[in-house]
Amino acid sequence: MATATVTAASTLSWLHSFGGTQNESIKVAERNRVFVVFAQKKANKTRKIMLKEDVEYLGKKGQLLDVKAGYFRNYLLSMGKAQIITPALLKEMKLEEERIEAEKQRVKEEAQQLAVIFETVGAFKVKRKGGKGKQIFGSVTAQDLVDIIKAQLQRDVDKRIVSLPEIRETGEYIAELKLHPEVTARVRVNVYAN
Repeated sequence: MATATVTAASTLSWLHSFGGTQNESIKVAERNRVFVVFAQKKANKTRKIMLKEDVEYLGKKGQLLDVKAGYFRNYLLSMGKAQIITPALLKEMKLEEERIEAEKQRVKEEAQQLAVIFETVGAFKVKRKGGKGKQIFGSVTAQDLVDIIKAQLQRDVDKRIVSLPEIRETGEYIAELKLHPEVTARVRVNVYAN
């Protein structure tokens, strides 16, 4: 009870400083003080973002990530390395992904058509100066095959996609042209001595 009167007295002096009355101070002193604390919604401390460029130790360009709000605000956003994901951005990303997928499919179909052309041509003939028996002088290289393809089919082929076995004798060999990661054309190469 002693603490209640001390509280009432201190409240009384406080109320007088604002022009309050004695009746108000008694109401404050007699009122049961019950504090009800409602749980507040926890603040969202992460942000869903898309990287605009590669960020070391975080991810690659176009990757969707959850990062701390401060890291996004203070570093990624200020440096222009990321942006917050919005429904419009997600829709745009989906359209871009579909466009890229269609382009990949088109390139694969072109590679398949080119493979059919290479395989239906028959054998490419390579002439080399002959030595003893089946031996030839030198060997047949990928560049030789590329030159023959260009002469016969008027098609430019990169020599890095040509895979040839080691050819040091006359005969028929199979060369592989890797036109696409999923499409490989097998062509026959006839090597003969003149």
